[in-house]
Amino acid sequence: MELLGKGRWGLAALLLLGCLAVCTLAGENNHRYKDGEAVTLWVNKVGPYNNPQETYNYYALPYCKRHPQQKDEHSWGGLGEVLQGNELINSQLDIKFKVPVPKSPICSQKLSQDDVEEFRYAVQHHYWYELFMDELPVWGFVGELKGAPGAEPDLLLYSHKQLDISYNGDRIIHVNLTSGEPVLLKEGQQVTFTFAVNWLPTSTPFGERFERYLDYNFFEHKIHWFSIFNSFMMVMFLTGLVAIILMRTLRKDYARYAKEDGDLESLERDLNEETGWKLVHGDVFRAPSQRMLLAACVGTGGQLCLLGLFVILITIMGTFYEERGTILTVFIVCYALTSLVGGYVSGGLYARMEGKSWIQGMLLTAMLFPGVVFGIAFVLNTIAIAYGSLAAVPFGYIVIVLLLWAFLSFPLCIVGTVIGRNWSSTPNHPCRVKRIPSPIPVRQWYLSPLAIAMAGGLLPFGSIFIEMYFIFTSFWNYKVYYVYGFMLLVFLILLIVTICVTIVGTYFLLNAENYHWQWTSFGMAGSTALYVFAYSVHYFLFKTHMTGFFQTCFYFGYTAMFCVGLGLMCGAVGFWGASAFVHKIYRNVKCD
Repeated sequence: MELLGKGRWGLAALLLLGCLAVCTLAGENNHRYKDGEAVTLWVNKVGPYNNPQETYNYYALPYCKRHPQQKDEHSWGGLGEVLQGNELINSQLDIKFKVPVPKSPICSQKLSQDDVEEFRYAVQHHYWYELFMDELPVWGFVGELKGAPGAEPDLLLYSHKQLDISYNGDRIIHVNLTSGEPVLLKEGQQVTFTFAVNWLPTSTPFGERFERYLDYNFFEHKIHWFSIFNSFMMVMFLTGLVAIILMRTLRKDYARYAKEDGDLESLERDLNEETGWKLVHGDVFRAPSQRMLLAACVGTGGQLCLLGLFVILITIMGTFYEERGTILTVFIVCYALTSLVGGYVSGGLYARMEGKSWIQGMLLTAMLFPGVVFGIAFVLNTIAIAYGSLAAVPFGYIVIVLLLWAFLSFPLCIVGTVIGRNWSSTPNHPCRVKRIPSPIPVRQWYLSPLAIAMAGGLLPFGSIFIEMYFIFTSFWNYKVYYVYGFMLLVFLILLIVTICVTIVGTYFLLNAENYHWQWTSFGMAGSTALYVFAYSVHYFLFKTHMTGFFQTCFYFGYTAMFCVGLGLMCGAVGFWGASAFVHKIYRNVKCD
């Protein structure tokens, strides 16, 4: 609502252009190779296959190096790449463009008892590793278990890497990795690690080289389309229900208040019989308790709503899933830029609720979501450091994020708050607020604010339930999410369903003569996040094979961050919908 005024859409468009400028950080990889030019193979990380976040440096396993006397050469990417736990190290393999390499030794080592134990643990827990060549990822397993059923299996370590590289002209298109030549893990075993490279021509264009990583059968399954249709039908039903409330139920109520002055006797009789939402017109615009917190939540939620829309639109415009960490970088920078919106919405709302401590409200808005995320991230980072995992963010990058908040996000939030207090601080309530609050009658339990709030999240959750499965699977099960058109449709459906549900719930609440609609409407929409978190518990128990304290903490830590953001966003949208509805129905009421 607050954004629908003079110059608001221009501000939103300016922010979108600023977010689009961030996309130049990624760029398209157009590297071309000359015949015989060196091609670098980067080793990245290793970890148990069932625990996607539990990753370690490639050389955390006792692999020998081709040139141990040389200092490791790292390829440090952008902010998002580091935050996602990537650390690329030059493998030192001699690979040249279009030059085949027969089976050649990398290095040789005699396995000690410690080496055997580390490799045994890795093989038993299905450790995988990730390599990169020309920004193309390839994966392989450390070893395998082999043996007859019922007998103790032999633990074998793969000692050979076969690279089959496809090229089109002067560009690399595909990289395939085959691990083989397993050797038995035992103390004193002499292992010679080898590699071979084979170059194959292909007609696949450069622009389609990432399509092999996309699972079309999974993401474009008919169930995905059916979920969109189902959500669309839910939108039709809810908008129809809201239309009935506005056009039929309220029309009769308006007619009673629109009686001519000469029909005073009939009007007095109707007023004596009135019940429901009309009786609380003197209290419905009373400022809620904890108005500062509500303004901060609505402002932050509005910022996250705009941020989500911007990020989805940007990812639709480009193929950012091809670049490591680019989407996360865009998210962080766009969050900082949209802090102007968060401050504007929060400052204006707090001023309209006649709040006086606007500086404290501004600080709360600027620190609310980043504070929660940083608190969770601090705990997870401490755990990652204790485990020696790549998921631990280096101190320097933590400082970069803090500086980005301090010198970009926070100042923009201050500017937005000042603008909001000056542009949209005048209350536009149709009815005056009574000095003495009216008593709220006792109603059935299902008409209590808590019951209405908890029930309100069911339908919004139902509209995104299937999409949550696809998003969770792509994030936790090594699938590349690329159907951002689907995500945009689901996002818009979620907003519409949330607004409709909060309008209906607010009408029921006011009919129960309960005028505490502000926090109730926010809770009705925000409770969607509670159902998403409950679903995440089900997904963790029945759809994954994650184990261990480390992965469990990261799974629920990341999910908690997502649910907090989702709750704030939906809560803000629900509050806006309920606020528009309340102002609409009381605008035609003759207030005392």
